[in-house]
Amino acid sequence: MTRIAVLGGGSWGTTLAGMLSEKGLDVRLWIREKELVDEIRKTGENSLFLPGIKLDSRLNVSQDQFEVMQGADYFLVAIPTQFMRKALEGVKDLFPENPVIICASKGVELATLKPMSAVVQESLQEKKPRYAIISGPSFAGEVSRKLPTAVSLGCRDQELGRRVRDVLSTDFFRVYDNPDYKGVELGGALKNIMAIAAGISDGLEFGHDARAALITRGLVEMARLGVALGGRERTFMGLSGMGDLVLTCTGDLSRNRQVGLKLGRGMTLDEIVEGSRMVAEGVKTTESVWHLARKMRVDMPITEQVYQVLFQGKDPRTGVQDLMTRDLKME
Repeated sequence: MTRIAVLGGGSWGTTLAGMLSEKGLDVRLWIREKELVDEIRKTGENSLFLPGIKLDSRLNVSQDQFEVMQGADYFLVAIPTQFMRKALEGVKDLFPENPVIICASKGVELATLKPMSAVVQESLQEKKPRYAIISGPSFAGEVSRKLPTAVSLGCRDQELGRRVRDVLSTDFFRVYDNPDYKGVELGGALKNIMAIAAGISDGLEFGHDARAALITRGLVEMARLGVALGGRERTFMGLSGMGDLVLTCTGDLSRNRQVGLKLGRGMTLDEIVEGSRMVAEGVKTTESVWHLARKMRVDMPITEQVYQVLFQGKDPRTGVQDLMTRDLKME
C-alpha cells in the first residue's frame, strides 16, 4: 500500500491527509500541537483548522515525526512558507535518499527571496530530493466537503509527475500534471498579492469593473515575474495562475481577500493581525515579492501599491488612484 507522510496539520494539510486516507492510502499526518493530535484521535475532527469536518477513521495522526515519516513513499509538505526551511532542516535525517517531496505551500521565502522549490532543494540537498508542487483553485473547506476541484501538479520529471498525479487524484479532486514547476509554484504564490488588492478594491466599494481590471492586470503582472524567473507564460493561463487568481480574488473564504477587505474598510495591518488566528500568506508574500521584483527589475505596479498599503501606511484610496493615473500605454 502506498504510504504518504503529511507534514503540517493546518487546514490544507489536514484536508489532503483526510482525502488521501479516505482513498485507501496509508496516510500519516504530523501535527505539532499535542492538543490537536489528542482531539483528532478522540473526536475525528480538527476543530481549530477544519471545524465541522469528520476525518477518515484510518488516518494516523502523531506528534512523532519518526513514526510519521518512516517508510513513506511520498512526503506531502503543508508547512507555512516562512517556516518551511527550518522545519525541513529539523527532520532532514529522517528522509530517505531521493525522497519525493510534494509541496502544498504557496509563497516566497522572505529571508532569501526564493521559491519553495529552491528552499526544499537547499534544505535537503544531501538527500537529493525530487520535487513536485500542487497548486490551483482549492479552498480546504470545499475540498474537505468533496466538492469538485481541479488543480495543477508541477513536476519537472514528467514520469514522476504522472505517478504523483495518479496518487493524489480522486473522483472529486482532479489533478493535471505540468512540467513547468516554476510557473505552477509562482502562480500559487503571486495570486495571493492580487487577492489582497481585489479585497481592498471591494472594501472601498469600487465595484465589479475595478475588481475585473485588477484580476486581469494582476495576471499580466504575475506572468511577467514568472517568466523572468524561468516559468512559462502559458502556465499562468491555467489552474495555478488564472484559476487560483479568480478564486482568491472573488471567494470570501480567501484569507488574503479578507485582509484586503479589512484594509479597504479602514483597518490597519496591525489591527488585522491582532484579530486573526491565521495570518494570510499573501502578507509576507507581498513583502518578499516586492523585494524580488526590485531585484529582478520587473515592473509590478499592483504589488507596489499593495506593499505600500501594508507596510508603509499608505491610504488604500490613494493607492488605487496612483494605479489609475499612471502613464497610459498599449495593452
